Amino acid sequence: MEFKNIVVAVDGSEASQEALNCAVELARQSKCALTGFFIIDGGWPDYIGNDWQSSKAARQGFLDYIRKEQEEQADAARNQFEAATAGMETTFSLLGGDPTEELLKIANAEDTDIFVVSRRVFQVSGRPSLKSLAKTLAQKATRPLLLLS
Repeated sequence: MEFKNIVVAVDGSEASQEALNCAVELARQSKCALTGFFIIDGGWPDYIGNDWQSSKAARQGFLDYIRKEQEEQADAARNQFEAATAGMETTFSLLGGDPTEELLKIANAEDTDIFVVSRRVFQVSGRPSLKSLAKTLAQKATRPLLLLS
């Protein structure tokens, strides 16, 4: 199979390293573009609700904490991607939104020749909805998908 664009989800964790290594190897063998991305989860305000701990300040403090954690994780993901792809022509993007929805968009995009992803990617953030991510991608992806443990 000939690839023009391999896409990989990277979150800076050990969970995404195997998928990243696989994507890099495929891109080198195919001499094709490699696109990596990280998703800033924009759904935390909805996830925790408005009555969280009955205090606006406590809720905002928690959301600020989560945002800082995600920014640090995004930096770790970029560093992980850049270290693994040194010397290659690549693209790395930060996306925002619901991780499952964003991953499905990528898994179904016409310019995605193959989507390489770990079944445990983005679980560092702790969102329970991501526990079923692998099943959702396997059922709803329309483009080739390489799903790693």
